[in-house]
Amino acid sequence: MAVVAFLAPFVLLGIGIIFVAFSGGPGRAREAYLTRGGRFFRFSMVLIYVGLGLAVPALVIAASDQSEGGTPPLQHDQASSQIEAGKLLFRQTCTTCHTLAAANAHGVTGPNLDEVGEMTEDRVLQAIKIGGTGQKRMPAGLLEGDDADAVAAYVTAVAGQK
Repeated sequence: MAVVAFLAPFVLLGIGIIFVAFSGGPGRAREAYLTRGGRFFRFSMVLIYVGLGLAVPALVIAASDQSEGGTPPLQHDQASSQIEAGKLLFRQTCTTCHTLAAANAHGVTGPNLDEVGEMTEDRVLQAIKIGGTGQKRMPAGLLEGDDADAVAAYVTAVAGQK
């Protein structure tokens, strides 16, 4: 859809250039527009302008993505307080390293949590406890107790559900 919105002005410009070329130049094109172009040409130009005025904004609105910070799988459900706390903690602690679409996180060193496979709370808790896979790329015990449980619940609820 975005391609159509991008290309439409160029197609219309091309149609205008073709009209000028086949009329015999700019002077003759103006003459044709004012005399022989008549109602059809004027009607078609109005139709094109109105069509673009409605079509381009409609295409832009239709192609818009999820708002920043939105949580797609939870946006219509009432999230539990634990998941809300987990989202906040994830944003404060994990977004610089990990990528997670639901949190609008684009980390640079850690794995993309939307693409690492099936997420379970135990898997997330274990990663938090030992520091990822235990290769010392992530600090071990970065979160503890209820904070770790909240992040695990949040990541399990939203990971991989763009």
